[in-house]
Amino acid sequence: MRTEGDSWDITSGVGSTALFVAAGRAFASREPDPLITDPFAEAFVRAAGREWEDLLDGLVAEHPLIDPGFGAGFRLYLAARTRYFDDFCDVAVAAGIRQVVILAAGLDARSYRLSWPDDAVVYELDRAPVLDFKAKALAAAGGMSRARRREVAVDLREDWPRALRDGGFDRSRPTAWLAEGLLPYLPAAAQDRLFESIDALSAPGSRVAVEQTAMLTPAAIEEMRSYADQTDHGRAEWVQLIYNEPRSEAAAWFADHAWVAERTEVDAYIRALGRTPPSPDPSAALVTSLISLVTAIRS
Repeated sequence: MRTEGDSWDITSGVGSTALFVAAGRAFASREPDPLITDPFAEAFVRAAGREWEDLLDGLVAEHPLIDPGFGAGFRLYLAARTRYFDDFCDVAVAAGIRQVVILAAGLDARSYRLSWPDDAVVYELDRAPVLDFKAKALAAAGGMSRARRREVAVDLREDWPRALRDGGFDRSRPTAWLAEGLLPYLPAAAQDRLFESIDALSAPGSRVAVEQTAMLTPAAIEEMRSYADQTDHGRAEWVQLIYNEPRSEAAAWFADHAWVAERTEVDAYIRALGRTPPSPDPSAALVTSLISLVTAIRS
């Protein structure tokens, strides 16, 4: 259960979700005709210890990510989500943006695996324990950043705009903002403050990409718990990590603040990529049906 001022590292609490997602990206990268290729995802997972190495090496009998129903659907969703934000970065760079901010960067390796112009700067914001783990794993893997990467060790519940500016951020330049896998872990009021800060720091021509999750109804929560109980995978634990409360819809919020916003349902995006949205496992289908992706441009 989340509490005010709670803390975490890469293997506990909210931090562990980044590791779970990295494992999902590692598996998705192994698929035939993969939607994404993330060679650093496996390095992150292996750096987390034997339990996670055994998962990648097929030595674990049961785990949500290798479940034939939920796992297959969830890996597809993670691959599609990653592809959406990868393409967002490529389009932003093509439009001339050279300043990128990844909020709650977790185990994001885009500065290492995407193509960047020589003058591109990528700011990665997260708590110090997460950034430290990431830096050590990347160094061990021999990773070399393709952009000028700047770490900003800060909790997004703190004055992160100031920390970002202190790290060299130039608010007079257009910026590409990424908020992937973040919003459900913020209270609704904190989400609005995050949007307000992005708006205040964005020069004309800036862009933002957001993943958002609709509020879970009591029936949806019960359905997730029911399938978790039946399969002994504990998927309902995720519900304890999020703030399941009414919140602003991202596309509407940005449109109301002079941005041009476009919302895409994740199931529709998966179909646009030529894939079939998850359906064998009801809890996987439930997750994707609740998620949408939003891109907005500051006019």
